[in-house]
Amino acid sequence: MSDYLLDESPLSAGIIYRLLSGSICPRPIAWVATQDLNGHANLAPFSFFNVASVNPPVLAFAPLLDGNAQPKDTVRNLEELPECVVHIGSEALIEALNTTSASLPREEDEFTLAGLEKAPMAGIAVPRVAASPVAFGCKLYELIRFGDQPLAGTLVLAQVVSIHIDENIWDGRHVDIDLLKPIGRLAGNDYVRATDRFTIERPA
Repeated sequence: MSDYLLDESPLSAGIIYRLLSGSICPRPIAWVATQDLNGHANLAPFSFFNVASVNPPVLAFAPLLDGNAQPKDTVRNLEELPECVVHIGSEALIEALNTTSASLPREEDEFTLAGLEKAPMAGIAVPRVAASPVAFGCKLYELIRFGDQPLAGTLVLAQVVSIHIDENIWDGRHVDIDLLKPIGRLAGNDYVRATDRFTIERPA
C-alpha cells in the first residue's frame, strides 16, 4: 500500500494524470463542437465530463492545458462564441470520435477530417454532428480555471438550451441504452462498452 501527501512528496502532473484517469473510470465522453467568430468549427472529445445540474440543466466538462500550458481550441472558441454542442460518445461513431482527438491547426475542421456531416442545432449557431443520436445545444454558463501550468483544467459549465435525440432511442421517458450504445473512457487507449450491466434496488 502507498500513501502520498502531495504537499510533502509531490507526484509529477503526468503521474497524477495517470493515477486519476486510471482509477476514476469508466468516464462518459463529451464530444464537443464549438465555433470561432470566423465560422471555423472544432470538434473534440473530453472524458472529464458529467451532469452538473438538472434545473437548470447544466453539463460540465474540463479540457486540460497541453504540455506547453496552452488551451484547447474548444476553450478558445468558447471565449469568442460562448456556445457549444455536447454529443454523447457512441459505439457507432467511435472511429470518427477518435479521429477528432487529433491535434490540428485551429483553422482546420475536425468535421471534415472525420468525414462527418454537419446539421443545424436549434437555439445556437454551432452545428451538430448529423449522425449523432443525442446532442445538447448549450450556452456557456461559466468557465472556471484551475491554473496556468501544464495539465491544469478549465471547468466548462454549459447550460442546455436545446436537445436533439433520435426518437428510436427515446420513448419520452427512457433512453434505450442498447440502441444508444454509449462508450466510456478508461486509461491510455482503452474504452468500455455499457453492455455488462446489473441492477440493485435503491434504498428508501
